[in-house]
Amino acid sequence: MEDNESKQITVLIANRPYPLRIKSEDESAIRRIVKEVNEKVNRFQLMYTNKDKQDCLAMALLTFAVDLHLQKQSTALDDELSRRIDSLDKLLNELVA
Repeated sequence: MEDNESKQITVLIANRPYPLRIKSEDESAIRRIVKEVNEKVNRFQLMYTNKDKQDCLAMALLTFAVDLHLQKQSTALDDELSRRIDSLDKLLNELVA
């Protein structure tokens, strides 16, 4: 990453600062993600008052990882379905021609 394309920001996650070097155009997306992470951590803190912040952060991370995994699985299934539909379309075109 070249210096003119990147910038240094500090984000707060669970009230702890994390310095990041990012592409300037990614800043708004990163800040939205940080906000979403903090909201999820806060929800876990309200639901599980006996857990410390680190536990809530780990639970939030796990929910994001599960969501990402499910999304990847769904995308793979969509790709497979598209391939099958294309194959059927080719077979139908051959039958009609």
